[in-house]
Amino acid sequence: MNKIKVKDKEFEIFIQSEVILKAVDKVAQQINRDYAAKNPLFIVVLNGAFMFASDLFKGLNINCEISFVKLSSYSGTSSTESVKHLIGINQDIKGRDIILVEDIVDTGITIEYMIKELKKYEVADIKIASLLLKPDKYDKEYTIDYVAIEIPNDFIVGYGLDYDGFARNLPDIYKIV
Repeated sequence: MNKIKVKDKEFEIFIQSEVILKAVDKVAQQINRDYAAKNPLFIVVLNGAFMFASDLFKGLNINCEISFVKLSSYSGTSSTESVKHLIGINQDIKGRDIILVEDIVDTGITIEYMIKELKKYEVADIKIASLLLKPDKYDKEYTIDYVAIEIPNDFIVGYGLDYDGFARNLPDIYKIV
């Protein structure tokens, strides 16, 4: 499908699934090298990062664990400029190496919020892995350590990303027309 309609918006193919999977595998291999002798805890930000996390985990061959948090900062096609914490961390993470897994980093509001929250737990280290990064829109001080793909400032859906809850199931990524 080169074009799709989601609710009231039209989208066109932007990144095909084969390209996404190769980029995710590259990130997995970087993490395998960086954490070969460690046991990091991956904290996945739901809902959007579930597909990225699943494919990322398939490529990992290190000792590691996974947990999930649910946050939201979008309404429709635009950021609300605030984060609503929905489901929190329910295990002891003091002294742990954390890899925060995001679907997309644009403004960085969610990343900033999560890092501030995680520091309250006295974690050893925090790294960020994101499927997508919008470098022209990102304006926070935190380094995004593992980026699968950089993209321009387009609204996108598919591969876990949604428009009002729809289109997460698509294997490819589409951008709004």
